[in-house]
Amino acid sequence: MNEFPNIFNRTRRIMGNERMKMLEDTKVILFGVGGVGSWCAEGLIRSGIGHLTLVDFDRISETNINRQLMATTRTIGQVKTEALKAHLLEINPETEIRTLRKLFTEENYKEFELDSYDYIIDAVDSLKDKATLILRACETQAKFFSSMGAALKVDPTKIQVAEFWNVRGCPLGAALRKKFKRNHTYPAHKFLCVYDEEVLQNLCDGESEEEILQLTEPIQPEDSLKINKAVTNGSLAHITAIFGFTLSGLVIKDIYDKKR
Repeated sequence: MNEFPNIFNRTRRIMGNERMKMLEDTKVILFGVGGVGSWCAEGLIRSGIGHLTLVDFDRISETNINRQLMATTRTIGQVKTEALKAHLLEINPETEIRTLRKLFTEENYKEFELDSYDYIIDAVDSLKDKATLILRACETQAKFFSSMGAALKVDPTKIQVAEFWNVRGCPLGAALRKKFKRNHTYPAHKFLCVYDEEVLQNLCDGESEEEILQLTEPIQPEDSLKINKAVTNGSLAHITAIFGFTLSGLVIKDIYDKKR
């Protein structure tokens, strides 16, 4: 019995009792809990998802504060998944939340038991690991949703949802398609992506190259793709949050449609 039975009162009014039970029983695994993934987790838990696994290797840094849900001046240095879990359990203590401080790779993908989930959500930064996750997730029976690049954007009206092969104007999407074609490996089925075709430039007025480099996060570039953390592209909270909430919304809509 939930100690706080009214926390989903407004959700129940639109979803109904049967869908609320579906939300409670649904198992989701979320890869990446940064600027996009943390807000996705928030949307899932506030909507009543009962089982969520959070996967991320990083700790919270000072430069995460401008866009990541659980990043504050008090949580700097904490493991991201654990800090986010603590926050989410304050929203719904009844939710089952697992944390895995791991990177998803071709070498260890079996450890994640992807077949045991109803939904797999990709909010990964690394091109190589993202490509692996897409291929492996599409081999399962789970519904899969993916986030394309959310950096270098400011206009929230340009954020869209499209099938992966129809994503246009997104450098990350283009790099993934090129990688799949080059390796002759393709996702087993279609899947929806959140993306934005806007690509702005980094502006660091008044800073020397050395000062700019001091702001970078220590993650190595993948396949020379200049849209990852090694380049430290600028990003804004309202864009990453919309990406994340859209991902969570795709899960909720899918559950809603099953009982329409």
